[in-house]
Amino acid sequence: MTGGRGVATAHNEWFFPRGGLGRDGWESVVDARIPGWRHAGLRVADLGAGEIALPADAAERLVVPLSGSFRVCHEETATVLDGRASVFDGPADVLYLGTGTAASIQGRGRVAVAEAPTSVRFPSRHIRREEVPLEIRGAGGDTRQVHNFGTPETLDAGSLIACEVITPAGNWSSHPAHKHDEHVPGRESRLAEIYYFEAALARGLDADPGIAPGAFGMFASYSSAAGRIDTNAIVRTGDIALVPYGYHGPAVAAPEYDLYYLNVMAGPGPQRAWQVTDDPAQAWIRASWDGKPADARLPRRRGEPYRRDGGEASG
Repeated sequence: MTGGRGVATAHNEWFFPRGGLGRDGWESVVDARIPGWRHAGLRVADLGAGEIALPADAAERLVVPLSGSFRVCHEETATVLDGRASVFDGPADVLYLGTGTAASIQGRGRVAVAEAPTSVRFPSRHIRREEVPLEIRGAGGDTRQVHNFGTPETLDAGSLIACEVITPAGNWSSHPAHKHDEHVPGRESRLAEIYYFEAALARGLDADPGIAPGAFGMFASYSSAAGRIDTNAIVRTGDIALVPYGYHGPAVAAPEYDLYYLNVMAGPGPQRAWQVTDDPAQAWIRASWDGKPADARLPRRRGEPYRRDGGEASG
């Protein structure tokens, strides 16, 4: 694939398969040790009834259960995060930790920690799953479900912005392709972005669960005036794509598999805001959603059955 302006770039240099960023007991660590990467960070761990520590760095954090429930010890207290069986079961509790807070995470399952360096301290906050704003974005085959637990409208923070997205089988998200790599007051904010992916057999699909390890989606990014980037990747559970600049999207779920991603964003701008510029060639797509119904398979919440079109419950 070439950049959006026709400039060839190193293919998939900002894409990291599962385990490719492992360090210090974490399955993946995204931080400034990656050449050319700044502002946003992520840690992912798979705990088998174990414990992992977070140092008192100059970084604010969001602890996000991916599967399982966790106990987080911090600031002479312990917070129990009500989790979920998988990322496809709707929101989980999350915990915001103000900059400079040491913590330990205990439990069984997969956990992610979104990070951003900042000197501005906000108080730690436990956001329960029923408090997480749930947004249905797009329409038709572009419908996706967004959990806005770490956006400026929900959470006071210094720099960190985070949310997660469920894309049902066959749908597109991060669409139309867009960018946020320059500061244009009132129009676009400069943010580095992390995509952490998971994929699973589509809910309601009558198939052998043993084929689930093959679950995948696809993700792309391409160049803007701010820099050259060329990602065109098959993505599976645990894979990570970084977007330091450039247009990014779509993220596409294969017809047989659901796709999830956790987005972590932060930047050097004077205002904590998520403002984007669509690829001019694709900007018309948003208007095409007007008057079109959202995908009836959404929303997803814990304990609710999957519903096919026509309302027949399954899964």
